[in-house]
Amino acid sequence: MAKALEGIRVIDFTVWFQGPVSAQYLADFGAEVIKVENPKGGDQGRGVRSIKSLPVGDWNQYFLVINRNKKSIAIDLKKPEGQEILYRMVEKSDVFLSNLSPQLLEKMNLSYDKLVEHNPQLIYVTNTGYGRVGGVSRPSFDMTVQALTGAMARLGEPGQPPIYMGMGSGDAYGGIMSAFGVATAIYHRNKTGRGQCVDASLYGAQLFLAAPHLQQYLAGHTDAALQHSRKEVPNPLWNLYPGSDKWVYLCEENRDERFDLLCRALGADELACDARFQSSAARQENNVALIAALEALTSQRTAAALSAAFEGAGIVASPVNDYADVVRDEQAWRNNYFMKAYCEEVKREVDVRGLPVTLSKTPGEINALGPQLGQDTELLMMDLLGYEWEQIEQFKAVGAIP
Repeated sequence: MAKALEGIRVIDFTVWFQGPVSAQYLADFGAEVIKVENPKGGDQGRGVRSIKSLPVGDWNQYFLVINRNKKSIAIDLKKPEGQEILYRMVEKSDVFLSNLSPQLLEKMNLSYDKLVEHNPQLIYVTNTGYGRVGGVSRPSFDMTVQALTGAMARLGEPGQPPIYMGMGSGDAYGGIMSAFGVATAIYHRNKTGRGQCVDASLYGAQLFLAAPHLQQYLAGHTDAALQHSRKEVPNPLWNLYPGSDKWVYLCEENRDERFDLLCRALGADELACDARFQSSAARQENNVALIAALEALTSQRTAAALSAAFEGAGIVASPVNDYADVVRDEQAWRNNYFMKAYCEEVKREVDVRGLPVTLSKTPGEINALGPQLGQDTELLMMDLLGYEWEQIEQFKAVGAIP
C-alpha cells in the first residue's frame, strides 16, 4: 500500500528530540528520511541511557524510537568533500530539516541561501528555540522555554512552586508543528513549484500549548495567569477529587440537573437537600464548603468505584492514571497509539510510542527502529548519489565518510 508521503525525500540534519521527532512523523507516513550524522559519535541522543539519572531500560529507547523508519549516512561536513556529498543530496531531496541554530548552519555553509543554490525548490526547515526573528539565540530546553510561556505559572497550588508539565512535551509538540509546516510547504510547492524556508520553534509550540488560558489573558482577563487552589475553584463540579487510591477528575457544568446526578452517584442525598447548594449561584458562592463535602465522600471510595458510579449516572469523570495504568489501556493499543517493534539491540520485540494520527487509506507504520550510525552510507552513495566505488574509496581516504 502506498504511503501518504511516499516519494518525498528528507535530509534529517537534527539531534536530540524536537528535530528528530519531526522527521520521525514524516518517516512514519512514508517519506524517505536520511539522517545525516557526524561519523564521530553521531546524534548525541545515541548516548542516552538514562533520563534524570534514571535508567531507561536495556535498550536506547530515547534514540531508537524517535529515529525509527530512517536511514543513516555518516558524513564529516568539516571536509570539503563531505560538503560536496551533502550538496549532491540536496539536489536530489525535497526537504532539508535541522534543529541546529541558523547561526551555526551559516558557519557550516548550510544556510537557506546556500542550499537553494543547489535546489531552488528545496523546503528548508529549522526547529529553533525562540523563532528565526528577534535575535534570541541562547540555548533552549523544554523546561526553560515552558517556564517562559506562562503555562508553568498556572500549575500547582497557590504559594507552592510552579509545576513542569512533563519531560519533552514541548519538544514533541514542536516536532508535530514542524512536520505540519513541512506538509503545508510541500503542498504549496506542488502547486507553484516554489520552495521556501519554514521554522517551528520550541517557544511557539509551547505558547500554542498554553491556549486557551493564554488567549484569555490576551483578551484582557488578567487573572488568567494565576494559580488557583483546587479547594476554591468557582465550579466545584469541574475539579480534581481524591479517591482512596488515586485522584479522579470530575468535569461537569454547574447546573442543577448535573449536581443532582452527582449527588445520586455519590449517594449524597444530604448534599442535594442542603440549602447552601440549591442553585448554581449558591454552589459557586459556597464553593469551598461544597468541595470539602465532595472530597469527604470521594476519599472513601476507590477511583474504580467512583468511575463506575459516575459512568452509571452519566457523569463525566476520569481517574488520574499513572504510566503503568496507561500502557495497559486497550483503547490506546487498538488505535496504534502504542505499538510493537523489533529491536535489534536486544533481539526482541519491544513496546513503543505509536502513531498519534490515523489515516484510513494510507496509514503510518513502524518498519524499523533507529538505524546504526552510518549503516546506509555506501548504499546511498551508490544508489542515490550515483558515485562509483572508486570515488567512494577516495571519500573514505580523505575522511569525508567512514
